[in-house]
Amino acid sequence: MLTLSPRDTAMLDGDFGAGLALAMRIVAATARVMDADTLIDITCAHIDGCLYHGAASLDFVERFVASGAKVAVPTTLNVGSLDLIHPELFRGDAGIASAGKRLMQAHIELGCEASFTCAPYQLKHRPKLGDQIAWAESNAIVFANSVLGARTSRYGDFLDLAAAITGRVPNAGLHVTANRAARIVIAAPDLRASPHRDADFAALGFVLGSEVGATVAAITGLPDDTTEDELKALGAAAASSGSVALFHAVGITPEAATLEAALQGRAPERTISVSAADLRAVRARWSHAQPGDALAAVSLGTPHFSVAEFRTLAALFARHEGAPRCDVYVNTSRFVLWQLEEEGIAQQLAARGVQIVVDTCTYITPVMKQVSGLVMTNSGKWAHYAPANIGVTVAFGSMGECVRSAFEGKVCIDETV
Repeated sequence: MLTLSPRDTAMLDGDFGAGLALAMRIVAATARVMDADTLIDITCAHIDGCLYHGAASLDFVERFVASGAKVAVPTTLNVGSLDLIHPELFRGDAGIASAGKRLMQAHIELGCEASFTCAPYQLKHRPKLGDQIAWAESNAIVFANSVLGARTSRYGDFLDLAAAITGRVPNAGLHVTANRAARIVIAAPDLRASPHRDADFAALGFVLGSEVGATVAAITGLPDDTTEDELKALGAAAASSGSVALFHAVGITPEAATLEAALQGRAPERTISVSAADLRAVRARWSHAQPGDALAAVSLGTPHFSVAEFRTLAALFARHEGAPRCDVYVNTSRFVLWQLEEEGIAQQLAARGVQIVVDTCTYITPVMKQVSGLVMTNSGKWAHYAPANIGVTVAFGSMGECVRSAFEGKVCIDETV
């Protein structure tokens, strides 16, 4: 049975206004569904619901704005429906653009930070090990739990905002230590010398998601020099292909110093061995193209590109002369763009024909000039969602393969390794 604190009860009874009462009703109802005994405080929130999906999404937020409610904890925002820095890129319906912009602005009026990124873990302030948080957006959830060691359940639209306004969440799910134990072990192949490590980490994420669903897994065998961006790619693909909200990378992520620690002392229910051939097959399955096929565009940065990824991209571009033979888009956050401008990377890439997109993503917003042809990406998440969302055919490869393909105007994938 759910036991509320005196302040929870006061919020529920409307002592702090109608907006807080509505938010607490949502949080309390969720807690009862999850069989939580109590609610707990959170230190921050990340809101997925600023992407416009219709009038209901805007009506919901406007109700809180009209009530005078504000978020109770530092709260960042996920991508919206358009790039507010480059509004001229939007190629969709003007009415949707107007409503989408209003939805983004309404969240700011509630006290949220105008971050508009699916990678809030790349912002200046991010949660620490053990912090209780309420994050939405599937890749952000898995990164926070796995890589940062913060604690969040899978919060979705509406519930995420209610948690941010009350500062409270159910003490259940992945907020609880016992629920964070790995139950399945994934034995990864040796990726140290892979010529397309970024694509292989995404492919491993697809295997993870399809094999474990929502079950927590421990991954063994990842290289000691595994980067946050590689874990980001793995987690995003796992969350897209399954319902993964937490994985442990043994010897790498904070709750998995050893396999025994990741399993919390229990024996695994099963162990799954993944070979290099398995990953090659996954890459091939998600690439609906043949080497030499003409390209319409390349799209990178889903989840949003980091500064480190942009530096790698700039180095890859430096190996080629002239301009790419197809459009190149890279999705990122305002925060990362500002850093790129300080370093001169943004200007350097723009001069080479790269379109940097912020606040949104090319697989959910009509930004790309051409979607009738073949689009190449190194993002497992983009490859998973773009065909249904915007009707493109996807070629999947490493960042290096994407850049080479862009300059040749055709798909260049090494299928032998």
